[in-house]
Amino acid sequence: MRSTARWLRWPFICVVAAVLGATAAGVPTYVEPQLDELHRADAILVLGGPGHERYTYGLDLALEGLAGHVVLSDPSGGSDEWLDRLCGAQFAFAVVCFDPDPATTAGEAQAFRDLATAGGWNSVIVVTFTPHVSRARYIIQRCFGGDVMMAASPADISAADWVWQSGYQTAGYVRSLFQPGC
Repeated sequence: MRSTARWLRWPFICVVAAVLGATAAGVPTYVEPQLDELHRADAILVLGGPGHERYTYGLDLALEGLAGHVVLSDPSGGSDEWLDRLCGAQFAFAVVCFDPDPATTAGEAQAFRDLATAGGWNSVIVVTFTPHVSRARYIIQRCFGGDVMMAASPADISAADWVWQSGYQTAGYVRSLFQPGC
């Protein structure tokens, strides 16, 4: 019995060490990512995702005069009535809504690249939520060669969501590494 307990101790210690190491590495990537000091840009890109905080935050940034164009991603394919109403509203700046294909961060980056090329945009403020900032920066910069500033919208994230997001975002990073180009 003692040898079995001793034999199981090392795998347990290794698993605990791996979890603690991953957590420590994830804090600067997912919990406290690099955010940029915002200055005027050609456009504000609001990436899609759960909740509407990021959309209102992106619009608030435009109302502060940080960009003359706001680009809103709608990965719901038009099934989000709140976002549909927002896309149809009139603002003192231009609002462009699009349905990314595929409905991923890479699809959003590709669509923004095309809009930026057509509009002659050289700078963007990208709005998403905190756990997504680092991965979104990586993907957007692969597609868009201009100045990229990252902003995190205010959001209440539960402990369970932090755990889920760290795994989800890590899987997204791995997937991005195997996707060539933009």
